[in-house]
Amino acid sequence: MRRNLFREKLRAGLPTLGTHLHSSWPAVVEAVGHSGAFDYVEFVAEYAPFDLYALDNFCRAVELFDLSCMIKVDQEPRRFLAQRAIGAGFQSVLFADVRSAEDARSCVAAVRPETPEAQGNHGVAARRFAYMTYGGTSDYVQALNDVVVALMIEKRAAVEELEEILAVPGVDMVQWGPADYSMSIGRPGAWYSPEVREVERHVIAACLAHGVPPRIEINSPAHAQPYLDLGVRHFCIGTDLFILHDWFKQNGEGMRALF
Repeated sequence: MRRNLFREKLRAGLPTLGTHLHSSWPAVVEAVGHSGAFDYVEFVAEYAPFDLYALDNFCRAVELFDLSCMIKVDQEPRRFLAQRAIGAGFQSVLFADVRSAEDARSCVAAVRPETPEAQGNHGVAARRFAYMTYGGTSDYVQALNDVVVALMIEKRAAVEELEEILAVPGVDMVQWGPADYSMSIGRPGAWYSPEVREVERHVIAACLAHGVPPRIEINSPAHAQPYLDLGVRHFCIGTDLFILHDWFKQNGEGMRALF
């Protein structure tokens, strides 16, 4: 089994940095890898089109580098998507739309092996990450135990049940989601309002108190310092689609102004 570099960083208490990709084209993954700047790349499958072949090829590209990979999956069918992604080689799963401790337990179980110790529901499967074996070996079990389980805290119900969610064994990381949270409290678009910012700080503080690393998504290094001051050490920066859009808009309008 391949080393899970993301898990190793978390165990060592080291900061981590990822970036988001909507594209499953392996060449874009390779561009991230050649930068040498990131610990992992997140495929935002919740928002992007893909097939199972694309997941395999995405992970093949990741494995060319000292790089790990995360996938963000929809709320349904979360277990199917998580297990097929792990089988392709993804070493971390970010689960969207978690609302309760029961949801959190379901997410952890989808990833962890079905052993008496782990009590997950991920069984034996002859998939790519087992490297042509049928799986089910002790190395296979360890690889499943090493998969990093990250949860989106982005719903009002999840914030109200945050302490119980953070107490679920096997939750490794939390990502705050202001857009969904704002909508869930009846204030769509109020991502940066004082009320939502206060909830964000509450989520970060609760995570740190429970020893569950919070991760924050930012668009620029200039946005990191306030979170560093709060104790955040895990970031995911930038998104390929938005980077392209901003370049097209800025340079396209710049050229149009010359005509």
